[in-house]
Amino acid sequence: MDKSIQPIGVQTARVRVPGSKSYTHRALIGAALAEGESQVRHALVSEDTLLTMEGLRAFGTRISRKGTTFSVQGTGGHLAPCQTPINLDNSGTSMRLLVSIAALGQGDYTLTGSPRMQERPIGQLVEALVRMGVAAKALSPKGCPPVLVPGGMATGAKTEVDCGVSSQYLSGLLLMAPLLPQGLEITVTKGPVSRPYVDMTLETMERMGVRAERKGYTWFRVPGGQRYLPGVYDVEPDASAASYFFGAAAITRSAVLVEGTRLDSVQGDILLAEVFARMGCAVAANPEGVMVTGGPLSAVTVNMGDMPDMVPTLAVVAAFAQGTTVIENVAHLRAKESDRLGAVVQELSEMGIRARATENTLFVEGGRPRSAAVFTHNDHRIAMAFAMAGLAVPHLVVRDAGCVAKSFPEFWDVFETLYGQNGAI
Repeated sequence: MDKSIQPIGVQTARVRVPGSKSYTHRALIGAALAEGESQVRHALVSEDTLLTMEGLRAFGTRISRKGTTFSVQGTGGHLAPCQTPINLDNSGTSMRLLVSIAALGQGDYTLTGSPRMQERPIGQLVEALVRMGVAAKALSPKGCPPVLVPGGMATGAKTEVDCGVSSQYLSGLLLMAPLLPQGLEITVTKGPVSRPYVDMTLETMERMGVRAERKGYTWFRVPGGQRYLPGVYDVEPDASAASYFFGAAAITRSAVLVEGTRLDSVQGDILLAEVFARMGCAVAANPEGVMVTGGPLSAVTVNMGDMPDMVPTLAVVAAFAQGTTVIENVAHLRAKESDRLGAVVQELSEMGIRARATENTLFVEGGRPRSAAVFTHNDHRIAMAFAMAGLAVPHLVVRDAGCVAKSFPEFWDVFETLYGQNGAI
């Protein structure tokens, strides 16, 4: 479907976003590996998290859902064999986390996905598993899925992993490590990019009773013979989803409060609010959530290596700022659901904004964006980021707007609540 967006007057609004996608993935996996029944409450229900659920079901986990609560009967790490390929479509998180989990199982597992997934790299994770004695293999000559993982071969001990493309390689290894007989010592040889996601993984493990040691982001040790504890686990609101409403406030010079969000969250994407503050917005936190109030915007130079998913959001806001915004450390965005650097440059150019990308840096020269039909490249974050621009640019159309279902199925419903909320707070 296509979505036509009309400009919005200056107003004050409050919105509620769903649970964190990253925490939902991790909590479901931890609950599936626990012994006994767990509940994951206030979870994100989206294409990606449901793909993780189906992957865990293929491993023998019993999972049911009522609203945003998942009830999970854990396997205790004793995964069932699965003779049919497990299709994870284009959920990179599901693929990268479950490839490691599969090594705990029995027999051979094949994890596959969409044509785009079969272009996304996973070779570095496969090599890390091979170093542990797992005869895993990327079936694409380019080191991409499908991935064959023989279960029952992982004993643990030591491995090393290159996380220059994704920190999810490390997160997958960490999540499976406590169930290995010898545990696992991991040395990170490059990166990791997106470091806060590693913190989220370790925080989830700790909440579920698993101990781990670390030296910064380069060395980790998880003792073996541990167990994930069943329990009731609440998922906090998604900072990534909140970013689009913070960005809407910045562009329209309005005030938007996102309920339940916290500036001290481990979620790295909440730091985008601080970037908006540097650009000229006012940012305030109270017990109800975080509020961003827009103002005259100025360009910034910022390293986005720890929050790459926020680059499209920042790039669209930068189109309305005075000066040239320089967004650094973003090379790994070319391996996302789309080539996000190329997609952002292309769509900003369609709107009359000068933008260009080098290997590792994105430049956006602020100006007067004009109406356009934005092609989403089947990328949820491109769709949601450019939706913000439509609040200030007449007649902007977002093509294939339904792709937001990957991470935020209710996005358009929540987005439309921005209209007519003047003075709601």
